[in-house]
Amino acid sequence: MGKLIGHFEGWKRVMLSLIFSLLSGITALGQNPPPIPQGRFLKQTTLVGEPLDYELRYEHAPDLEVVFPDSLAKFAPFEYAGKTFYPTRTRNGISLDRAVYHLRTFRLDSVQTLALPVAVLQGPDTLSILPLPSRVRLLRTAAPLRRAAQLPALRQNLVLVPVEPIFNYPYWLAGALAVLLLLAGGAALFRRGLVRRYSAYKRRKNHGYFLAQFARHVERFELSRSATNVERAVVLWKNYLAGLENSGLNSFTTREIVAYFENDSDVRKALNATDKVIYGNVQTEEAAEVDRAFQRLRGFAERRYASVTE
Repeated sequence: MGKLIGHFEGWKRVMLSLIFSLLSGITALGQNPPPIPQGRFLKQTTLVGEPLDYELRYEHAPDLEVVFPDSLAKFAPFEYAGKTFYPTRTRNGISLDRAVYHLRTFRLDSVQTLALPVAVLQGPDTLSILPLPSRVRLLRTAAPLRRAAQLPALRQNLVLVPVEPIFNYPYWLAGALAVLLLLAGGAALFRRGLVRRYSAYKRRKNHGYFLAQFARHVERFELSRSATNVERAVVLWKNYLAGLENSGLNSFTTREIVAYFENDSDVRKALNATDKVIYGNVQTEEAAEVDRAFQRLRGFAERRYASVTE
């Protein structure tokens, strides 16, 4: 009998200590116990993998510091997909904190429950308060399984079924991007050489075009002895040398052109002869001199082209 009384006294002391600890925690937070939060699912049924919202509300005194669960909380049997927090709203001396947690489940339990705790902080003490569990029912979309005796016999089939090949867009896009990168790298590496070759090719084409057109104007002058053909040949010669020298030579006067080319004898004699025909109406008498002027202009253009391409 004494042993039973001793055990009873021991359990009594343990229970009194637990009650005293609980009352101490509540007293640290205030004379009145904090209210219980409210948690609920925003719909009563859900499907596997379907988004599901869980609302957690807590009305409390304005002086309480409340912390809601974050993404690291235990949401089992649900999976966390996000959350939406709302700012604290205080009316008539009561503050309301509210948050909506976006969840989903892949468990096959018919009924699944959740209760997220709210932490109340005051100084060094923390009290975790759980709401009443909220339940949601899982809707099954698959037909119920029949009994094993009613299942059809399975037949093995190892014949390969041909599969139509699908165009591999990622690999082709990656290959095209690699080719573009190689071309861009090659262009950056050999840019100077490519620009130099293109410039030489362009000068060569322009020189060939100039010689062909100049020969045509000379031939027309030989047939018509017209000052118009002489003027066209000189204008063609000026435009060609302006492009070759990269200057405004085509707008220069005869005296300025002679000075630009450092009083070259061929240029001076050729332009003096052509000016006589163009501006002095001298045609047949100076035909031989104009022919020599054409030869001098063509020869000088070829020398300037050779000096630039060296």
